[in-house]
Amino acid sequence: MRKLVQIFLPLLIVFLIAQLVIQIKDIEAASYKVGSKGDIVKKIEEKLKALGYFKGNPDNYFGQDTQGAVKRFQRAKGLKVDGIVGSNTLRALGINEGKTSAKPQRTDVNLLARAINGEARGEPYIGQVAVGAVIVNRTRDPRFPKTIAGVIYQPGAFTAVADGQINAKLEPTPQKAANDALNGWDPSGGAIYYYNPAKTTNKWIWSRPVIKRIGKHVFCR
Repeated sequence: MRKLVQIFLPLLIVFLIAQLVIQIKDIEAASYKVGSKGDIVKKIEEKLKALGYFKGNPDNYFGQDTQGAVKRFQRAKGLKVDGIVGSNTLRALGINEGKTSAKPQRTDVNLLARAINGEARGEPYIGQVAVGAVIVNRTRDPRFPKTIAGVIYQPGAFTAVADGQINAKLEPTPQKAANDALNGWDPSGGAIYYYNPAKTTNKWIWSRPVIKRIGKHVFCR
């Protein structure tokens, strides 16, 4: 019996230490809560407002209103409802907390904004970001070109290019939507296609697995 204790006691200690480290990391990750301040807090509020959970004006302070909005979002997404924005909630919001990510090229932002403007003008803000996210998602898919320009100008890919709407007067929100999409927010849920059922006659696109619908657009794989 003593030998078994000598064998398993060190293993138990190692296991308990590992669990403690995991818990500490979880606590450190859950750093956005009531009283938190900074740019990430403002980004959290902006995303929650765009999604309809936050009714106030985004600033850089995490108050009671922000906490309530976070809880409503967590409840809707099946996350732990604690009002604290940790890594899981950040991912669900599509917020990249990393400080080393490369800043999007201005040419990509401008071109993506024009594509969003031409394709999703008049759509809710979250729908505009989702259209931008589809374009970004395609650059990461081996079936599509690897650049924003390559995806947008791929022959037959977007109606806005074909009919010249990509050159239409730029509305106020597409530029911000382009930045959000390039910075990692993906309300489309990973979609690489979208279409307007009221306008689309392409039978093939109707066969694609649907992820969600935002405004007039259906987003799919």
